[in-house]
Amino acid sequence: MLTDPIADMFARIRNALTAGHETVEMPSSKMKVAIAKVLKREGYISNYRVLGDEKKPILKIVLKYEPDGKPLIKEIKRVSKPGLRRYVGYRDLPRRFHGMGIHILSTPKGIIT
Repeated sequence: MLTDPIADMFARIRNALTAGHETVEMPSSKMKVAIAKVLKREGYISNYRVLGDEKKPILKIVLKYEPDGKPLIKEIKRVSKPGLRRYVGYRDLPRRFHGMGIHILSTPKGIIT
């Protein structure tokens, strides 16, 4: 049993990108699908699908690379962890560096960027 499924998702994506894999598969959840949806909308992944049955769904993510073969995702990390939660107001969110990158936030209204 995983204690931090989102950190596991990010680790799987990082490892697949480092190895140059075209796709990565992981156990699916509503939160992971919502994160994949944001990554696709922002152009960081090509596509995603939920495979398998309802008991054990699998999330398959199609990764995206630059024309020279470098991964499009340079860094992906989890800030708020189960052992150390971070709660911030919208005014306290760090600014993006030169407009590059995104913050994915979990709110009572769902996942937002």
